[in-house]
Amino acid sequence: MLVITRKLDQSIIINGNVEVVVTGLGKDGVRLGIIAPQMVTVLRSELLEEVRSETQASAVAPAEFSQVQLLSQRLKGLTAKKK
Repeated sequence: MLVITRKLDQSIIINGNVEVVVTGLGKDGVRLGIIAPQMVTVLRSELLEEVRSETQASAVAPAEFSQVQLLSQRLKGLTAKKK
């Protein structure tokens, strides 16, 4: 991890085409402005983690659903045998 100090209105350049500018300083945090080409996706890390969690949850759901379907079929088979 690169750690640098920047003052208000100072910036850093990433990969030659992404600029991160310090636009505000306060007791609650630092405000950053990001200037990047439209093809560059910029996300806050907490949003990216939320999306990853939801994606993993949805990937697990079909497997759980198939287990419910399997159990349902077995129960139907048992009730059909009793009749």
